[in-house]
This record gives sequence, structure tokens and C-alpha cells, in this order.
Amino acid sequence: MADDKQLTRLRDQIDSIDDQILALISERARCAQQVAEVKQSAGDAVFYRPEREAQVLRHIMAKNQGPLDNEEMARLFREIMSACLALEQPVKVAFLGPEGTFTQEAALKHFGHSAVTVPLGAIDEVFREVAAGAVNYGVVPVENSTEGMINHTLDTFLDSTLNICGEVELRIHHHLLVGPNTHSDHITRVYSHSQSLAQCRQWLDGHYPKAERIAVSSNAEAAKRIKGEWNSAAIAGDMAAELYGLTKLNEKIEDRPDNSTRFLIIGRDSIPPSGDDKTSIIVAVRNEPGALHNLLEPFHRNGVDLTRVETRPSRTGKWTYVFFIDFLGHRDAPNVSAVLAEVGSIVADLRVLGSYPKAVL
Repeated sequence: MADDKQLTRLRDQIDSIDDQILALISERARCAQQVAEVKQSAGDAVFYRPEREAQVLRHIMAKNQGPLDNEEMARLFREIMSACLALEQPVKVAFLGPEGTFTQEAALKHFGHSAVTVPLGAIDEVFREVAAGAVNYGVVPVENSTEGMINHTLDTFLDSTLNICGEVELRIHHHLLVGPNTHSDHITRVYSHSQSLAQCRQWLDGHYPKAERIAVSSNAEAAKRIKGEWNSAAIAGDMAAELYGLTKLNEKIEDRPDNSTRFLIIGRDSIPPSGDDKTSIIVAVRNEPGALHNLLEPFHRNGVDLTRVETRPSRTGKWTYVFFIDFLGHRDAPNVSAVLAEVGSIVADLRVLGSYPKAVL
């Protein structure tokens, strides 16, 4: 009886707290509507501000005292911000489809589930839709912790004038999925994206060494294919399994437990400083002795931390290359602007792809 009374008191307390949460969320939503009215009266058509959202989430995590961890608390507040932003103007986001891909999961992680997501068939299509103004932003994969850079994304930047507006890091868990008609003891074919097949190579060697591995355009496409086949399985994630009604025969089969993919948010606007930013540039160097040293030395001298340096073949000539460089800091920071000015004076070409908030989580 005493336990029943204690439970009743606790449930009453939860009900009271829920009422307060409801009132505060509604108050926040009304405030967001007022922000939209102020922006409209000032002629400001930009509703979504990546730097502002990053600042809010960092503030929340700094104030968080548990028991929910920072990642979960940030997820909750991102959904609140997404719903409030939708009252002003829903954000329309293109992603590398079809539905159920990790890229869609990254888009929803960054923009929240109130965003309108649009699946497209190729990375360059995402770039074109953003450039044309058909969507506000695009999400494309750029780097995997196991398999390295996504070269198609890097190459598309060579011909694009879009800006990088943000980044998302997503922990990737692969599952072996089967359909309702699959004979699980007679799997002779495994579908997935080539990157996912590579990320699960050792597991497949140990468990299905004789199964044919067929690379398709996406993990979601793999999930769709096996629904009509009795001897096939797919490697894909939770979203694809739920969307296409598949069963997880084996979970988390990636070879490395820390397997993660980094995605870029692309848009048409430059992003103001958030206080904790990264910058990405493309540099074409002249073919001369010491060119790489001369390119990198100003970063070291000005205390700018490089986080990634990649090379890709140039479109301008045989055996010539461009460098994709990521580093910490915003282009408006004095030390970064000094580096960009110096580097720009010694290279054949330099283009800033964007300064943007570092991934919050």
C-alpha cells in the first residue's frame, strides 16, 4: 500500500512537470513565430540559422547535469527547434536517396523530423537542386572513418559554387537484413552499397564466404531488392529495416565498432561565426619544388589546426592535382583570414568552400 501511495505521488509529480514542459514549449513556439514576424518585417528571408542552432545546442549540453546524456538531450532540443522552425517556414532538404539511407538519417539528425526531406538519385543531383533553389539545403556523404573520403562528393565541389553550411557525424551500424520470403539458411547473395560491403568485409568473410556480394546504388536500394528474392540478404541500417519491413538476422556487423560517416550540409548562403567552426577550401598549386611545403607552412605559423588534407586529380591537365583542406576556425577570424590571404598569393587558385559550425555530436 505504501508503494502504491509513493507511485501515485511520483506520477502526480510527473503530470505536473509535463504540464510545465507543455506550457514552456508552447511559449517557445510563440516566441519563434514572433522572430519570424520580425524577420519578415525587416526583409530577412533567412529563417534557418546554422550558427544560432549550434550555439543553442552547445549551451544546452554545457548546462546539462543528467541523468540524460548530452547526445540525448541535444536530440530532444533539436526536435523542439525543428518543430518551432516549421512554424516559421519548414526547411526543405535534399539528400542522397532513396528513402531509408544513412544520408536521410543524417539529414533528420541535423534538421529534425519537422524538416521536409527530398530523396534524389545521385550526389550531383543534390547539388543541382540546391543550386536551383528547389530546396533550401542538401546533405551528402563526404568521409567514412573506415573507408576514407567519398571522392564523388569532392569532385562535385570542383564544378559547384555552393557553400558548406554545416557537418553531421553519424555512427554507422550495419545489419544483415532478410525479408519475409528469405530462406535464412540458404543465403547466396548479399546486396549493399560498395562502401557498406567494404565496411563489413571481415564479417562477411567469416559468416558468408561463398555468398555473392552485389554492390547497388544505396543500402535502401538493397533493402528494396531482397523483398522479392528468397535467397538474398541486404546490409543496411535501422531506418531501412523499419521502412521496408525487414528482419535483422544479424545486428551491428560492421568490422569496426567506431565506424562513422561524416556528412556535409550544402547551401547557397555563407554562415556567420558560431564560436566553434571549421573551414574547407580547395587549392590548386603550381607544379614546382616545395609547393606542398609552401602551401602548408602558413597554417603552422599562424596556429591554424589542419584536420584533413586530401588530393584529387585536377580537371585542368594530366598529372595535376588539387587539394581539399579542412581546418579549425572561421574565415572571418584574424589568423584564418591571414592564412587565406597568404596562401592565395602563392597558389594557382584558392576557393573557400565555406566556414561552418563543427558537428555538435
